[in-house]
Amino acid sequence: MGYREIAPHIGFYEEEVTITYILSTGSGGQNVNKVATAAQLRFNVHTACALPDRVKQKLLEIAGSRGTQNGEIVLTGRRFRTQLRNREDILNRLTDMIREASHRKAFRVPTRPGKAARQRRLDGKSHRSGIKKNRRVRLDD
Repeated sequence: MGYREIAPHIGFYEEEVTITYILSTGSGGQNVNKVATAAQLRFNVHTACALPDRVKQKLLEIAGSRGTQNGEIVLTGRRFRTQLRNREDILNRLTDMIREASHRKAFRVPTRPGKAARQRRLDGKSHRSGIKKNRRVRLDD
């Protein structure tokens, strides 16, 4: 248990994550009926101290139906047959979600085409128009 840094000044403490183990479904034979191998993660976004407010808000948007009204994210991992691999899987999925939430889109300054670019566009259009005009069937022949 420790701190998982995702980006500078963005991360989460594994102590803020609650992981419980539940019965899994799928492959595994009789082991599925006896051993709780699926891992369920609960992460309260509002109490996370290492996340900025903008990342918290974006993270809840990304979580969608995996988020609760209390601001918790619930992830369930049952892809693997062992508790350890399912635990690492859900921690990696949470890390990926936080990484996506912390990403900022590049600011785009809208620009307009210059005079030469507009002239090239018009020249291309008139050239294409001339080609199509020469393809027409002439009635005067």
